[in-house]
Amino acid sequence: MLDYLVLEIRRAMRDTGFVIFGIGMPVLMYLLFTNIGDGSDGTWKTASMVGMAAYGALGAALSTGTGVAEDKSIGWLRQLRVTPMRPRSVVVGRALTGSVIVLPAIVAVLLAGGLVNGVRMAAWQWALVTALLWLGAFPFTLLGIANGYRLTAQTTGVVNVACNLGLSIVGGLWFPVDEFPGWLRSLSSFTPTNRFAALGVSATDGTAPTFGTVAVLALWLLAFGSYAVLAYRKSARTV
Repeated sequence: MLDYLVLEIRRAMRDTGFVIFGIGMPVLMYLLFTNIGDGSDGTWKTASMVGMAAYGALGAALSTGTGVAEDKSIGWLRQLRVTPMRPRSVVVGRALTGSVIVLPAIVAVLLAGGLVNGVRMAAWQWALVTALLWLGAFPFTLLGIANGYRLTAQTTGVVNVACNLGLSIVGGLWFPVDEFPGWLRSLSSFTPTNRFAALGVSATDGTAPTFGTVAVLALWLLAFGSYAVLAYRKSARTV
């Protein structure tokens, strides 16, 4: 299993597009947002670090769907149909595999925060932020996979980019939610990305995630997981 995980990371790192846009872009945006204007505040550098790490994880998680769509186009789903694997097992297995590429995107932003912006936390907090963001990205991996099963390869890329930008902005990954209008601030609290980032923020604050954060993420996990299973079943009937 370890060898397989290393292989997946190597494959991701050899993908120039993923390295530039999946890893490099969140780091660049983080450094830009925190080093212009009034971005020198230490609290903002920490909060933005979590938000941009979550943004990088979101993009990497959704990109898994592109691979699914490509596998579908070459007939891999036909092979899976003749195996005794249940749709739920196929989806979860693919999601676990896809979650490997989330880690480099998270770690790159955290390294930029610590080495470039001087963010300081205890060692256990760095580890906890990484672990929580990695685990919290799982629902978005399922969303990307669902789009890959349900849509064509070309459409999957477009839809995943739209999901990435929309969820990032509304969820407050780019800008502080406190700056939003009242109605948008209320809407943001129900988005999975907002609660996803809240996992990392709780670790930087040295507190446990709230019940509301866990509950909202659990509901979105169920929703995206159900969508992925239904999309797989639908594609199995049509491919």
